[in-house]
Amino acid sequence: MPELPEVETIKRDLQKVILGRKITKVCIYNPAVIRQPLPSAFKKHLKGLVVKTILRRGKLLILELSNGSALTVHLRMTGQLVLGQKPGNPGGSKASRVTFHLSGGRILDFNDQRLFGELRLVDDWRKIKFIQGLGPEPFDLTYSDFKDMFSKKKTKIKPLLMDQSFIAGIGNLYAAEILFCARVDPRRQARSLTEGEKQAIYRETKKVLKSAIAHGGSSIDDYVRLSGKPGDYRKFHRVYGRQGKPCFVCKGLIKKINQGGRGTYFCPKCQK
Repeated sequence: MPELPEVETIKRDLQKVILGRKITKVCIYNPAVIRQPLPSAFKKHLKGLVVKTILRRGKLLILELSNGSALTVHLRMTGQLVLGQKPGNPGGSKASRVTFHLSGGRILDFNDQRLFGELRLVDDWRKIKFIQGLGPEPFDLTYSDFKDMFSKKKTKIKPLLMDQSFIAGIGNLYAAEILFCARVDPRRQARSLTEGEKQAIYRETKKVLKSAIAHGGSSIDDYVRLSGKPGDYRKFHRVYGRQGKPCFVCKGLIKKINQGGRGTYFCPKCQK
């Protein structure tokens, strides 16, 4: 699933291309991805609206529109937002579930092979249940805030970092990378962390996420940028997807274990 760096990358790509453009037509090829309202109303009410602002909250994209409503996009496992065919060429991608035609001949396709993604047109995106349950954004946290969040937490540190009610936007991939850079074993109890380890996790969270954004995110499975090209951060992964390969620091082998039904990658020698 695309995580904070991938969704932030798409947000920034969209800001360069569709801000200020009017939605002139909406083509729905598979209504399963439209969760709110009914597809007919979704199509009707979007037509003629202008994209005024593009935001990200956690892993959710938010397009604020000229009438005060918002189009929200949750990519889930296999969703993609990509620019469609060249201006002047009617129709969208063959893989598109919904195609948005915009002023100036722009076409934006929402692709989703497995139909897990969600499109919503809402009056107030802040009232979406998913949004109300999110924890703080990583880049908004001071160290004092971050440290206080750990008080009385009994869970293990990696699942805690992935808990969207604890902190928004971090998933399996970046939790593994952050903990490797902080030299903390993902199996550690959060309440067992020392002051220095908390500081390291706080520092590396921001550092890893910023670096991933700078490289356009990690193209794992289905994620691509708005252009359809992959993100470049995968080549900088230290542990994720590298089981059985030598650690870049100690040359020991990267290990993969199961944690809460998810694969966890780490270096047993470097992470304590």
